[in-house]
Amino acid sequence: MWKSDPYNYTIRPTDEIAIGNLKLGGKNPIRIQSMANTDTNDIKNSVNQCIRIINAGADLVRFTTQGTKEAESLRIIKNEIGEKGYETPLVADIHFTANVADHVAQFIEKVRINPGNYVAGVKRASKDNYTDEEYQQEFEKIETRFTEFLTICKENNTAIRIGVNHGSLSERMLIRWGNTAEGMVESCMEFLRICRNENFENVVISMKASNTVQMIQSVRLLVEKMENEEFHFPIHLGVTEAGDGEDGRIKSAVGIGAILADGIGNTIRVSLSEEPEAEIPVATLLRDYIVNRANLTHKIGPKTTKPIHIKPFVRRATNEVNLVGNYNAPVVIAPKNNHPTLKADYIIEDNVIFDEKGNSFPIFDTQNYKTDEKNKAEFLRIHLDYLNAEQITFLKENPNLILLVETKSENPVGEFRAFVHTLLAENVKNPVIAVGKYAENNLETLQIKAAADLGILFIEGLADGILLENKGTISSEDIVSISFGILQAARVRTSKTEYISCPGCGRTLFNLQTVIARIKEKTGHLTGLKIGIMGCIVNGPGEMADADYGYVGGSTGRVSLYKKYDCIEKGVPEEEAVDRLIELIKQHGDWVEPYN
Repeated sequence: MWKSDPYNYTIRPTDEIAIGNLKLGGKNPIRIQSMANTDTNDIKNSVNQCIRIINAGADLVRFTTQGTKEAESLRIIKNEIGEKGYETPLVADIHFTANVADHVAQFIEKVRINPGNYVAGVKRASKDNYTDEEYQQEFEKIETRFTEFLTICKENNTAIRIGVNHGSLSERMLIRWGNTAEGMVESCMEFLRICRNENFENVVISMKASNTVQMIQSVRLLVEKMENEEFHFPIHLGVTEAGDGEDGRIKSAVGIGAILADGIGNTIRVSLSEEPEAEIPVATLLRDYIVNRANLTHKIGPKTTKPIHIKPFVRRATNEVNLVGNYNAPVVIAPKNNHPTLKADYIIEDNVIFDEKGNSFPIFDTQNYKTDEKNKAEFLRIHLDYLNAEQITFLKENPNLILLVETKSENPVGEFRAFVHTLLAENVKNPVIAVGKYAENNLETLQIKAAADLGILFIEGLADGILLENKGTISSEDIVSISFGILQAARVRTSKTEYISCPGCGRTLFNLQTVIARIKEKTGHLTGLKIGIMGCIVNGPGEMADADYGYVGGSTGRVSLYKKYDCIEKGVPEEEAVDRLIELIKQHGDWVEPYN
């Protein structure tokens, strides 16, 4: 049974499946895909956008397919791109309408279904619970309907994606399991067992959430469950509703990058609230950055013979040194900067670190540490190669030292884990700063690499602060923004408004990019709020379940406004909706006036 190596990149073996003429899984490269955001019935614009996505480097393109009309439009789109010389397979995205899945599976290479809304639930005696009999009855209803669909797929050599979303679990799963990783996995596994019983193997799976921690937990748990039952289906990776700009790139790189670093994932989609072709270079960069680790020959491992006891997603217990470590929020150390809203906890300049009061702290390395001031906070640059019995004893004798942990390997995630796991095994309690060292001139490249390397360290509770050091031309203001962005995407420190916004598709009921820009303009000065901006109800209320406020397309020209789970206003005219959202924030005491 395959198991991920936390220190060295090892690829999870999977079955190979066919999506038209495209092979996925097995020994094939990780495939890149995106989703059109045009109205599927707008043939001309859909074809043109599909070609732009393909020319950007996509291996698959997905279209929303709400009904039979959209299915027939997709048939035309497929034929037209074929006539123009493109053989890229298309994917039909289905919610709520199993009969449409049956229809489109007869001519489209791949169909995505959502277990959460594939068929309607059974009638039951209590609205608050399912009896075991009712739970089983609903499964049998799913099994009967899904088996009919698989028969059609077999006859037409159609691949399927079983796409589970955190935001759209069925009521049956929510009541039995809650909105949890376990619920997501069980929702998927019962569909996979039906596939196995029907000898249907042309399957890929996705477990998506806007919450990066939830996404990582659910994918890891799914792989564990699948390995136990000897399922080797390939996996599609993505963080839903990641947003746009820097936030969307960092959030996607934190979630997808963490799972790719585990050796898991056969196709990826970076969901940005931008034009879909903009997703392709981001996904390609992220994929290539991670998979290059497969060529490393130097093996990484902890520097200890003691057993390592790791509590998943639990922060490591450390000393508290000058408000670093223990229960304090992870700190940001950054070069001197003039960022308008984000303030680093420490400034680093000429190998000296300063706190906000102007106190200075020298930075030592393992060769020049000579101070006798045992109680003064000091910083020590160190990496895995220096850890030995003598060094471990030295760290225990100097609990005031804050460790600036650098990595030398092209697999920084594995090396950093090996370092901190050694500290755990040896009961060394010094707080740790994750240092990312780069030489980038391109802002997007730095965002993606740093987020992929460092985000998972905070999700796993291994680091107490972040320090990005870049020898390229990126500004210090961007450095501090990326640093806070990684902490926020890892859900360990909220420092700015978080926008949970979908990438848009043919179901979107308003101009998503325009609305996001208007809401950001009005609310970008707020600190710590989460605002969901969702084009329709498919994932809207569910994916933004942990948002403070929500703006969701309800019908053409109309918007529903949410406070957490509760819909406060329905049918708000779109031209009034942003201002009404601001009023809602004010009514609940979360508004502050912008500082000029």
